[in-house]
Amino acid sequence: MPAEHLSGKPVSAQVRERLKKDVAQMEEKVPGFRPGLAILQVGDREDSNLYISMKLKAAAEIGINANHVRLPKTASEDEVLSSITSLNEDSTVHGLIVQLPLDSVHSINTEKVTNAVSPDKDVDGLTSVNAGKLARGDLGDCFIPCTPKGCLELIRQTGVQIAGKRAVVLGRSKIVGAPMHDLLLWNHATVTTCHSKTVNIAEEVNRAEILVVGIGRAEMVKGDWIKPGAVVIDCGINHVSDSTKPNGKRVVGDVAFQEAKEKASYITPVPGGVGPMTVAMLMENTVESAKRYLQKYTPGKWSIECTAVNPETPVPR
Repeated sequence: MPAEHLSGKPVSAQVRERLKKDVAQMEEKVPGFRPGLAILQVGDREDSNLYISMKLKAAAEIGINANHVRLPKTASEDEVLSSITSLNEDSTVHGLIVQLPLDSVHSINTEKVTNAVSPDKDVDGLTSVNAGKLARGDLGDCFIPCTPKGCLELIRQTGVQIAGKRAVVLGRSKIVGAPMHDLLLWNHATVTTCHSKTVNIAEEVNRAEILVVGIGRAEMVKGDWIKPGAVVIDCGINHVSDSTKPNGKRVVGDVAFQEAKEKASYITPVPGGVGPMTVAMLMENTVESAKRYLQKYTPGKWSIECTAVNPETPVPR
């Protein structure tokens, strides 16, 4: 029996509706308050522009004040860091993301730029502080990267219990693979991570009851790799030649979908599977950050601590 399709569109729509209500409740509690999201872009890559427009559209629908901060391709590393510092200090900004890759004519240290974002505003979950908290299992005190968080939500939608399952993550990137491993681990799965140096990847994949793939190779995972009944989450986005399409290309994932769907119990399509969830989770993280801000800085409440006084005798001169 062919696998059931795990579409991210209806699930992400449910998330957005819930977030709308959350934002309305915050504004009711604190009149005029709105969650704020800043998206910092360096350069003018077409793919980045497309992704940013999707994020801005989702934010507007939910009621998040989204600010697209553009820097030219000539921006230096110091100028990028200066912009981040300014946004870190802006109390109306609760979420700050740096759109990657950085499209600059200058050499810019992406790791340095990513870690310049305040961990309290790092709604992409990419700073070393948030990554470290996730690795330690402090899931309630960090921001989880959006794609892995969306994958987990899709897995939960199947009703399959994660605890005790054998999970395989194919890929170890800082954005998808590594945090996905940690997220599944702390949800009590037994997790194996495979990568370019793994021997006999097909055998490892075939043991997976839950398989998450983000390796960046078009249709690499074949149908006969899939364990019967497995849940398959495909994070890949690849373009392959297709003469039947007007632009001569079509989008495929990292899993050979037509083959894999005959073996899996659930599988995400590409496009339309993980993609919508990534944007929805970014919005969820931003709203969560705004909630934390309100809890910490509720108007009218002052956080005052008294310094203990220890009189000395005789009084020092």
